[in-house]
Amino acid sequence: MTIIQDERELLSKPGDTILETLEELRMSQAELAKRMGKTPSKINDLISGKEPITIGTGIQLEKILGIATQFWMNRETLYREQLSRIQQEEALEECLDWLKQQPIKQLKEYGYINSEKVGIPMVEEFLKFYAVDSPKQWEEIYAVEYASTSFRRSKDHAVAIGSMTAWLRIGEIEIRKIELPEFDKSKFKKTLESILVLVEKHPEDFAIQLKELARLSGVAIVYTIGLPNTSISGAVRWIGGNPLIQLTDRYKTNDQFWFTFFHEVGHIFLHGKKDVFIEQFEGYDLDEGKENEANNFAANWLLAENFIDSLLVKEFTQRDIRLIAAQYKTHPAIVLGRLQKLDLVKYSFGNDLKMKVILDNVIKLQRK
Repeated sequence: MTIIQDERELLSKPGDTILETLEELRMSQAELAKRMGKTPSKINDLISGKEPITIGTGIQLEKILGIATQFWMNRETLYREQLSRIQQEEALEECLDWLKQQPIKQLKEYGYINSEKVGIPMVEEFLKFYAVDSPKQWEEIYAVEYASTSFRRSKDHAVAIGSMTAWLRIGEIEIRKIELPEFDKSKFKKTLESILVLVEKHPEDFAIQLKELARLSGVAIVYTIGLPNTSISGAVRWIGGNPLIQLTDRYKTNDQFWFTFFHEVGHIFLHGKKDVFIEQFEGYDLDEGKENEANNFAANWLLAENFIDSLLVKEFTQRDIRLIAAQYKTHPAIVLGRLQKLDLVKYSFGNDLKMKVILDNVIKLQRK
C-alpha cells in the first residue's frame, strides 16, 4: 500500500463523528433520519461522505445531536480539503509516465524545472511550466495542435513530441519578458535593411542586436535550446498580436542561421496570423507551397535572385566568393551557401568562410 493509499484509509469523515455521537446517544440511523425528516439512504450518504454537510444540515445536527453547527462546518471543510489533496496526489501519481516524454535534463539545466527527482513534485512543476491542469490539457493544447495524428500514435515519437511541446512553451514563457510595441509591418520591412548589415558584418553580438532591432518593430525573437529528437531550426507564430520567431543554433553556421531567420520573416509577411510554422520537425505537417514562398523570400533578401547570371567564374575560389560577397554587400558564407545549394561548389569546399553560431550563452543570458 502506498503512502497516498494510507492517507485515504486514515482520513476521517464527518460521518465518523455522527456515528460516534449516535452511539453515545443510543440513537439509530433510522431514528436520526426520522428526526431530520430525511430518508435512511440520505443519512447513509451523509455518513459515508457522499453527501456534504451543508449549513442547513449542520443546524439540524445541532438541534438533534447537540453539537454546534460551526463544529460540523469546520469538520466538513477540513475533510473536503484533505480529500481533495489526496485525490490531487493520486491524479499526479498517475502522471509519472507522462514525465518520460519530457526533456527533463535540458529543462533543468536551463532552470525551467528545479525538482531533483522524478516524482509528484516534478509533475506539479511540469504542469506549471505548461500552465495546464493535467496532461490531458497539455495534449489538447500542444500535442494535438502541433503533431500529426500518425506521429502522435507512434510510441517511438513520444519523446520528440514532448521535446517539441516544451520547445514551443519556452517561446511562450520568454516572450512575456520582452516589452513589445504594436507590430509595425512597414517599420519591420525597413528594419530588415539594417539586419542585412548584421548579416554582412556578423559582429560578435549579432544575436543581441538582431533581437533588439526586431523588438523595436514589434517582433519578438526568442533563442531556444535544441531538445532531444526534434531537430527544429526555427518556428514562427503570432502571440497576442505580435509575431514570435524562435530560433536555434541547430546548424551552427551563420549561412543557415540567417536563412532560417529570413525564412521565418517570410512567413510573417506572406502568410496569415493563424498559421504556425515549425521548421524541420518531422511530426508537423507543413504547407509545401507556403514553405517554398518563405524560401524564395529568404533567398531574395539575402542575395539578389539574378546574382548568378552575372558570374563568369566556372570554378570558384574562396577569393571569388569573397569578391562576390563584397559586391552584393553580404557575408561570404551567404554566397558560399547559395553556391552549395545550386551544386556549383561541393559542400566540402570553403566552409572556413562560414562563421560559427553557438547561442548557448545568449540563451542563458535571456533566461535572467
